[in-house]
Amino acid sequence: MEGEPTLRLRIFDLNCWAIRYLSKRRQERVRLIGDTLRREGFDLVLLQEVWSEQDYSDLKVKLAGCYPFSHYFRSGVIGSGLCVFSRFPILDTLLYQYSLNGYPYMVSGVRGTWHCGVGVGVTAPLLSLSLQLHAEYCRDKDAYLPHRLVQAWELAQFIRHTSKAADVVLLGGDLNMHPEDVGIRLLRGWTGLRDAFAEATRFEGCKNGCTLVPDNCFTDKSELLPFPLGIRIDYILYKTTSSFTVKCEELKTTTGPVPGMDIPFSDHEAVMATLHIQRQGQPACATLGTADLALADVVTEARTEVGVGLRAAQRQRYSSGRMAVLALLLLLLQAAAALGTLAGLGAEQPFPKLSFCLLAFLALGVLVLATGLHLFHTMEVKMLHGTEDQMWMALRALQERP
Repeated sequence: MEGEPTLRLRIFDLNCWAIRYLSKRRQERVRLIGDTLRREGFDLVLLQEVWSEQDYSDLKVKLAGCYPFSHYFRSGVIGSGLCVFSRFPILDTLLYQYSLNGYPYMVSGVRGTWHCGVGVGVTAPLLSLSLQLHAEYCRDKDAYLPHRLVQAWELAQFIRHTSKAADVVLLGGDLNMHPEDVGIRLLRGWTGLRDAFAEATRFEGCKNGCTLVPDNCFTDKSELLPFPLGIRIDYILYKTTSSFTVKCEELKTTTGPVPGMDIPFSDHEAVMATLHIQRQGQPACATLGTADLALADVVTEARTEVGVGLRAAQRQRYSSGRMAVLALLLLLLQAAAALGTLAGLGAEQPFPKLSFCLLAFLALGVLVLATGLHLFHTMEVKMLHGTEDQMWMALRALQERP
């Protein structure tokens, strides 16, 4: 970076929706993505939801000529789905997994995020991050909001602590948050990241930069009924932390089907940014990027939502713990009855053997399930409580600044 006082950087970001056996026309779309990336020749490609390592391997082979450096971030049961392709050498990588990532018993449809190990993948020397936060699914009754806020807070803290030695920080991915949501305001305010859409000199694509639009044939239209134009949940964010300036020359989104084809790349629109990175005379001052009072209000709002999630998790922990205790008592009663029968204390078995065994297996199953849920919600309570404490310390520090 130091040998190039000016750099024009083209970035491509896409949530590929490439879930094996579930995503429609997955292999065809992955081939289209590879063909486009090879033809366009971006400098940095950030992809999410590439759940099949075979898809990544196919892309790696196809793109080896124009993107000689790549990395797939492996985690969870089926992987993180995150991968990066770059024209520049990747000297180091790191995958940070969020402490809370949804619920293990939510496995229907695309809600099985807990099993995937979603997080944030980091590549150096440019601090470039490809990430995905937990989806919203229902805006009116968003059960995942506390988890998403914990993820946004952990991501913000992660960026602040890992970007001190970086010249430029680039972040691209599916944040699953609207631009005005408390999570995105917390992330941007606490890190000083700038939104390429808001900063772009030129824009071309879907109205308001939306990346989840009703015109997309793969989109669930019912989820977008309150938003006739669509929503913007995929972002390219950036900031400088030393003696460099970054300007967004142009931002584009795809607008539906690939030219000459009847399908788009994904159920999300791709985001493409052209950034100009230039050295300046004096080092830039590291700031939070927003007024302290306004940031304090955002942290307060986020902490309130995390507190709501904490109380809900405490109730679920209590309910699952009580269920486990009742199942254990039932098993002990059955064991006592069985021992009494074997010892000859009872004239005969009070229940038929088959019913007695079925009831025992049922109680054992409930005990195992309830114990697992109790342990999970205990961990959830600890993580939410820890995040609430961190936010309180950050809020106090903001309020005590002269």
